[in-house]
Amino acid sequence: MPTQSKWHALPTEAINPVSLAVDKAPVTEIVDMVINEDRKVIAAVQKERERIAHGVEIITQALKKGGRIILIGAGTSGRLGVVEAAEMPPTFGTPPTLVQAIMAGGQEAVFKAKEGVEDNYEEGARSIGRLRLGKKDVVIGVSASGITPFVRGGLTRARKVGAKIIFVTCWPKSELQNYVDLQIAPAVGPEIIAGSTRLKAGTATKMVLNMLTTISMIKVGKTYGNLMVDVRTGSEKLRDRARRIIGIVNGLSYDDADALLKRAKWNVKAAIVMQKADLTLPQAIKRLKKADDLVRDAIGEDIEPTLRALLKP
Repeated sequence: MPTQSKWHALPTEAINPVSLAVDKAPVTEIVDMVINEDRKVIAAVQKERERIAHGVEIITQALKKGGRIILIGAGTSGRLGVVEAAEMPPTFGTPPTLVQAIMAGGQEAVFKAKEGVEDNYEEGARSIGRLRLGKKDVVIGVSASGITPFVRGGLTRARKVGAKIIFVTCWPKSELQNYVDLQIAPAVGPEIIAGSTRLKAGTATKMVLNMLTTISMIKVGKTYGNLMVDVRTGSEKLRDRARRIIGIVNGLSYDDADALLKRAKWNVKAAIVMQKADLTLPQAIKRLKKADDLVRDAIGEDIEPTLRALLKP
């Protein structure tokens, strides 16, 4: 009997009628083609806004209970997960274990494609198993096609231990929607190069993951207004940002902000509370803990009017 391809009906593998002659089109026309196709990404992600919001709630509750966030994927999907996990510590001051990424093929596959590793269902399960997940944790499976065996294996293992599961895909009809707590599926349609999901599918996935992680971090107090008050200060650029934040919030000069941060051991949140409430570093840290790490509650001030005043011409 003839065997039918299991990929042939996937929207991520479909032929895009817009780009049938892309190989003979002028470069400027191809640029316009890509731009016009990318416009569809915003609309596709917009349709998933309620599901994205639900995902944020799932993650926020997990973080508040001491849970971890684990992203698992292969190829472009896996690399996008790696980017999210890698950017959390410097941006929001989180420990590296809080948001982690599992990439099919391991670290080497992040930099050099390793074909075939995405097909290993058992290794996906083992990769999740090594993390010793619990019911407080959330696993975000990322698969543009919705059928990647490595991701399926990982999510199946996560389900067995009771972890919450969010699945990000570009195939709304994926069978996995029946086995996860939440599916987020922006339907971006076929790529200009059939099957090249690093294009629209990758862009949509990046947008969704950005929102899931960033908004969750906002909701657990990692910002004050839109200021990055849990920023790590491991580089001069980040130390400069910390000084400017202190200058804005506390109304201090650049040099005075630097001196305050040094007394606060470069803990931006603590520095704000120390100056606003005339407290020592240990006292400021204690007050922040009592306020669930929310600067707004710790000092009883709203930063929005100050920020708006800065924007006036």
